This record gives sequence, C-alpha cells and structure tokens, in this order.
Amino acid sequence: MLSGNVPNRVSISIMAAKEAPVVPKNPFILVDGSSYLFRAFYAPPHLTNSAGEPTGAIYGVVNMLRSLIKKYHPSHMAVVFDAKGKTFRNDMYDAYKANRPPMPDDLRSQIKPLHAIVEALGLPLLCIDNVEADDVIGTLARQASEEGRFTLISTGDKDMAQLVNEHVMLINTMTDTLLDVQGVTDKYGVTPEQIIDYLALMGDSSDNIPGLPKVGEKTALAMLQGMQSIDAMYEAPEKLTELGFRGAKSMPAKLAEHKDILMLSRELATIKLDVELDGVAPEALAIRHADRDKLVELYTQCEFRRWLDEVLQDGPVTEQQSSAATSDSGAAVTIERDNYEVIFTQEALQLWLDKLAQADVFAFDTETTSLNYMEAELVGISFACEAGKAAYVPLAHDYMDAPEQLERAAVLQQLQPLLEDPRTTKIGQNLKYDSHILRRYGIRLQGIKNDTMLASYVFNSVGSRHDMDSLSLQYLGHRPIAFEDIAGKGAKQLTFNQLDLAEAAPYAAEDADVTLRLHEKLWPLVAEHASLLSVLTEIELPLIPVLVDIEQRGVQIDAHLLAKQSNEIALELAELEQQAYSIAGEEFNLGSPKQLQKILFEKLQLPVVKKTPKGAPSTAEDVLQELALNYPLPDVIMRHRGLSKLKSTYTDKLPKMVNPRTGRIHTSYHQAVTATGRLSSSDPNLQNIPIRTEAGRRVRKAFTAPANYRIMAIDYSQIELRIMAHLSQDKNLVEAFSKGRDIHKATASEVFGVPLEQVTAEQRRRAKAVNFGLIYGMSAFGLARQLDIPRHEAQQYMDSYFERFPGVQDYMDKTRAQAKRDGYVETIFGRRLHLPEIRAQNAMRRKAAERAAINAPMQGTAADIIKYAMIKVADYLRREVPSEQAWMIMQVHDELVFEVREDVVESLQKKLVEIMENAVKLDVPLIAEAGVGADWDEAH
Repeated sequence: MLSGNVPNRVSISIMAAKEAPVVPKNPFILVDGSSYLFRAFYAPPHLTNSAGEPTGAIYGVVNMLRSLIKKYHPSHMAVVFDAKGKTFRNDMYDAYKANRPPMPDDLRSQIKPLHAIVEALGLPLLCIDNVEADDVIGTLARQASEEGRFTLISTGDKDMAQLVNEHVMLINTMTDTLLDVQGVTDKYGVTPEQIIDYLALMGDSSDNIPGLPKVGEKTALAMLQGMQSIDAMYEAPEKLTELGFRGAKSMPAKLAEHKDILMLSRELATIKLDVELDGVAPEALAIRHADRDKLVELYTQCEFRRWLDEVLQDGPVTEQQSSAATSDSGAAVTIERDNYEVIFTQEALQLWLDKLAQADVFAFDTETTSLNYMEAELVGISFACEAGKAAYVPLAHDYMDAPEQLERAAVLQQLQPLLEDPRTTKIGQNLKYDSHILRRYGIRLQGIKNDTMLASYVFNSVGSRHDMDSLSLQYLGHRPIAFEDIAGKGAKQLTFNQLDLAEAAPYAAEDADVTLRLHEKLWPLVAEHASLLSVLTEIELPLIPVLVDIEQRGVQIDAHLLAKQSNEIALELAELEQQAYSIAGEEFNLGSPKQLQKILFEKLQLPVVKKTPKGAPSTAEDVLQELALNYPLPDVIMRHRGLSKLKSTYTDKLPKMVNPRTGRIHTSYHQAVTATGRLSSSDPNLQNIPIRTEAGRRVRKAFTAPANYRIMAIDYSQIELRIMAHLSQDKNLVEAFSKGRDIHKATASEVFGVPLEQVTAEQRRRAKAVNFGLIYGMSAFGLARQLDIPRHEAQQYMDSYFERFPGVQDYMDKTRAQAKRDGYVETIFGRRLHLPEIRAQNAMRRKAAERAAINAPMQGTAADIIKYAMIKVADYLRREVPSEQAWMIMQVHDELVFEVREDVVESLQKKLVEIMENAVKLDVPLIAEAGVGADWDEAH
C-alpha cells in the first residue's frame, strides 16, 4: 500500500528536475536602468573617487550592463531610464508615487555620468517624457514580440512580470535569475496575464497604488486562483464567498464599495504598450562601436581603473582624449617600443654608460627572480634618459639560441661608480626595492632625485594606487605590458630569468621609459608647492636608505619561545571554547559568523546592534565590543578571536619567516600605503602586535637581542596631544606641557574644577578619554559609550573641556572649515592629507571625513616627526658610531627599536634620546622615553 506522502515526494522530484529557462541566441535586451540605478545606489560598495564624488551606483549599473553583454552577446539593446518630471499616471491620480522621498543628492549626481558611460559604450539610451521606463520597455517588447523576436528584459521589479510571454523573459542581473511564463507562476502564484490584477488587488505602497483595502498577498492570490480575474469577480461576486479565504464572506460588498479605487489601481499598475516612440523600434536599437576616447575620459574621472586598463589594452588613445579626473592628467601619451635597445656587447654598454653619465637625470629599473628582497637575484637592468628611448641589459636569463649575455659581475663593476655617485641623479619607481637588490651585489645606491611612487604618494596619498601600472594609466593614459601578460599566472607563472628575451626586453625597457615619463609628469606637480617638495625631498626620499638598512639588518627572534607560546595559546583557546559552549548551552564553531549569529541573536536573544548589508545581525568586532560590555559570550568570543589571530599571525608564522641566510626575520616597510604618512609593514606586520594585552607582550618577548647586545626602545610620549597643543596654540594646553605636568591630571583639574593634587584616579581616567577622544573627533555619544556614562554627562565634560581649552575648539572649527574649502588638511611640515568625502552629500560619510580632518594633521605630523627622527638618528649612527656597536632594527608607531652593544648602552641611550627630542622644534617639548632589556617587551 502506498503511503500518503509519496505523491509529495514525486512532485518535489519533478519540480527539482524542472529545467532552467534557456535564452535564445542574440536576444533583444531591454534594461530597466532606473530600477538598477536605485538598487545599485543602496547596495555596497559605496564608492567615491578621489575628488569625493560618489560613483558606486554608476559602477553597479555599468558592471551589470557589462555582465549582460558578456553573457548574451546581443546585437540590439536599449538602456531605458525614467525621464524627469511627472507622467500620465500623475494626471490620473495625484497621489501616485507621492510618498516617495526626494532622490538623494549623492544619487542624482551620478545620473549624468552614468548616461554618458552608457552612450560611450555604444548602447542606445532612452528617456521618454510623460511615461515611465516600464512603459517604454513594454512597448518595445510588444513590438519585438509581434516581429517574432525574443526579448530579454533586465529588471528587478515584479511589475514587469506582466510582460512575460513565449517571446519575453525577465532576468534579474543582480541575482542572475531568469523568469519565463512558468517561472512567473512558480514565483508569484499567478500567471503573467494575472499580474496586473494581482498588483491592483494588493496595491503597491512604494508607488502609492491604493489597491483594495485590507487585501494583502495571500488574499489576492486566493481570489485570483479561485476566480482568475477581477472582471470575473465582478461578473459573479457571490462565487468569492465560496473560496474559503479569510474575509471571503464580506468580499462581494467590499468589491462593490471600492470598485472605483480598484479600477484606478488596475489602470495604474498596467504597463502601457503603445508609447509613441518617434520611430524608435527594436531594429533601430543596434549596439554601436564604443567611443573609446570618451570611455577613457569617463573611467578616469570615476577612477574605474580595471575598466580603464581594459580599454587601453587595445592600443594608444587619440591625442584628443583628456583625463577629467584630475587637473594633473593631460592627453594620453603614445608609447612606441621600437626604439628600445637590448645590450649584448661591451661597445653598446659603453655608449649607454657615457650617455647616462652625461644625462641630467636618468631612470633605471632592476629585473629579478623574486619580489622578496632578501632572496631575489638580479636578472637584468634597464635605463632611460630620454622619453621613448630605453635600453635593457640582460644579465642572467636562462634562454637558449640567443646572443650571449654580458657577464653580470663585469657589468655591475662598470655601473657601480655611476650608481654610487651622489652627483649623478637617478629616478626610479619603488627604489627601496632596487636598492636592496643592488646591496646584494655590493652597490650602495646614491643620488636619488625622485621616486615616482613616493612623488605620487606625496602629491595625493589617496588619489590612486601608487604602483607603476596604476600611475601610468592615471598620468599617461598608457597601459604598460603587465608581468602576467608575459609570465602567466598562478603556480605556473615563470620567473623573469625564464622568460623569452623577445618578451622580457620590451617589458623591462618600458619600465624605465614609463618611470622617466612619470617623473616628468609628477615632479612639476609636486614642485609647484614648496611644502610638498620639502616633504618629498627632506623626508620621504632620504628615508629610503634608512629603511633599507633596517630591513637588511632584520630582527632576531626566539623560535623556541614562540613555539612554546603557540602551545600555551592553543590551550587557552580550547579553554575559551569550552567557556563559550557552556554559556551558549551547546557546541558551535566560534569562527563561523552564521553560527554565532544564531547563538547570539536567536538563542540568547542579545540586542541587534548593527546589520550586515544583507540584513543579517552583524557579528563584526565593533558590535562584539559593544555587546561584551554587558554580556559574557561576546567577551569570550572577542578574547578567542584576539588569541587566535595572534597565534596564526605571529607565534605560528614568525619562525617560518626566519631567513636561512641571516637567521633573522626581515619585514618590509611601506612608505606609500597609509593615508596619513605613517609607515606600515608586512611579512611580518610589526605594527599590529598588541601591546596592551598580556598575550601581545609575550610575543614581544620573543624579539631578542644577540649575545653581548641589548634591545633599546625609545618612543615619543603623548606625541599627538603635544602636536594638538602646538597646532591649537591653546594657552592652558601649551602651559601644561611646557611645565612638564601630567597632561591627563592637568586636564582633569581644569574640567572638574579641582586642584591638581586633588585629582582622583577616576577623574584622570575620564580626562584621558576626553583628551584622546577629542583628537580622534569623538562625539559626546562616543565618549558616553566609552566611559559608560549618560550622554548628557559626556556632553558636560566636553563643554567644560572646550570652555577651559578654547584654543582647541577654535582649531577644530578652523580645521573643518579649511578641509571643506580645500579638500585637504596639512601637517605642520606641509604634507597634504586629502579627504575625498569632506563634501559628500551623505551625512554619515561627511561626518566621518570631518572627524578624520581633526585627527589627520596630528597623526600625519607624528608620522613626519618619527621619519625625521629616523633620518637624523641613522645619520648620527653612520657618522659617529662604529657599525658593530648599534643598529636601528624596527620602527613601530611612535617608537624606534635598536640593538646596542652592552658596553655602550648608557652613553648611546642618552645621545639617541637627545636626537629624537630635538628632531624637530615644536612650541611644546618633545619627550622621548627609553627602555633597555634582553628583549623588546622588557625594553618597552
């Protein structure tokens, strides 16, 4: 005997086996541009260009259009947008769409450039007055259907389902789902022919279509599935009472009472199929050739670099093309590679050596076997001293059947005097790396005139990426040969020495040529502003050899101690997991956001602080931090995350990073990454080892001194607060620092109105939060959360602070105003910190930029000061201290770390502190504090 649920299983299997709709070749595609524009605007990422102009909606729509074209290869297509102003539906019903808020300014500003890009792509664009995009699409779809032509409508709106038939299908490009006739029925429970009545019965709050009062989705479905149409309901209203849905008995009376409003709703929901299109028909909507020059201009303006790269891959752009993104970009250059030379003979090399020696300046670049500066071997070197003319000297290629290469040692011996001569000026791109390579062969690079990576960074740190390919696209409108183009990708990628010389030589020579051209573009832009030129020539360029020395020296670590710490952390993690299971009442994966969401917000019913873009409760770090103040499980999760990251990033990983040749780890410092001028580091990242946690301090214990040496750490005390005093010139703040007072006690004394000696520890703690909160632009709300006090109390603290330190308030007001006026703020030394979103229409992003405007001059000035200190300390060590006595081995935040021989610790400590305290002159004293120990933790 068959069980009762077998038919259900059969029907399920039949549904599962239902084939997905198939789009015929070369469909006629109609895109609901207005629908996607709104959806793209509210979906992440919320992009802006370096001028602060929003571009996220443009990116979203263009990305969708590119995806459609790539997938379906249409010959005919139209992108349809709503025209400005009212439509015929507003004449029918004044309240139509009346409840919609006005279009956000950040969205409105993206319409014109989006339309321009659509047209530059060669796509027909339609905006027809007095009707909506839906009506234009409906009319064109009807025309195409009558011609027997298949139409694919790209939209996310359910209204369009009424257009689906055997010749028309919908695609939601954001979810990549297709709807044919059966798909509409499966999704909505009604056929495409019933969609208008379905919408009319339910109404539509977004369009303000009234519908039948108190009829929702379920009731509308029941009515249509039972009676097929509104017309049938009016022909035999009594049949509705037999359908059994809730309210069925009273439905005939309701239909009679509200007939006028229901008929109006149906008319409003009906897409017009006979719009007068002035001769525009499907056949006329052929995709044209893209306007390549216009795309270059628009992609540059929006800073869509990947797409710009693709456009430029086809070859040089016409001279008329202009880059609109920044005034520093002019017409694109045409780079011919015909004048590049490959040097195989001593005679040819000598001609180039003479040419380089006589040049005012020349660019050079090294080609190597690896990006790891401690492992890379030199394969070749390229030069350029005139745009368009460059040479490549192959030195260690593994090719066969080609002219013999010059011997590497002999070439380097001839190049050494030139590269080490400080009077012969050189240009490079990321010269720190080239310096490392040359050091491997005994050459100490001198005479650096410019590094184009650093020039771009100083000109505008957030204006672009600063790698050569990005800069070439931005400033030259030229796409250089990409390494992957000639070497391949992934695991099978060849190293430079394995490349065929016919491909390797143009690539290498072009690097030098492009670098020289970038110098010719960037140097005048920087030199136009004396302060920027000073930052480049007195801070960033002199820092290159200092960083090379630090990186070459490396740091000694105790691998056995780290292994022991890894084991200890593993036990702590296991213990935290058990605690988490105990609190949750079940086992779960602590690293799974989905499982954590379920435990925290469904099982434990914790309050939802923030949601993800998809609407799920967020388990991000800031959310857990807030929840951890009041609930035990988020606190356990936070501790588990911190330890887990520490283990994977440091205690497990550091021993594997020890260089076999030196027995030490060698980080890479980056000068052109952060927006504020601070150095960052990678492999390993030394800046992120926590100092306030016991586990983080344990890791620092593994950074040890060799036998007979000590670790010395010297850091600036409260440097950003001192910079605030200097910048604000607040009398009370300057006086407190000048007299050497405890600044937090001094602030507490002023804010709470008590004598300095009577300030309590709690008052000092609160004053400290105010001090540091203000330099990060913290609001009263943020301060209240940090101190766990009522908002009005936090506001009182801030009001009292500004009353006692009026210069700080004045500085903040002036800084915000300057940022809005100029689009950037400056450090004491003239470094510009650009704030692209300072004029953003979106209030949240604008406020964030205003907070950054307050802090950036302090953080940027602190970065400049530590760099000045590094340069001056390095100069002193090189001139006055024998090399075996002391080395600078790390820079972390406001701290310099040294290895110092035991017998000179005392004398050197005093001198190095003095140099750091006098690195620059402020209106308040700079204080540097030193510590010494067998390891970094003990020294700090």
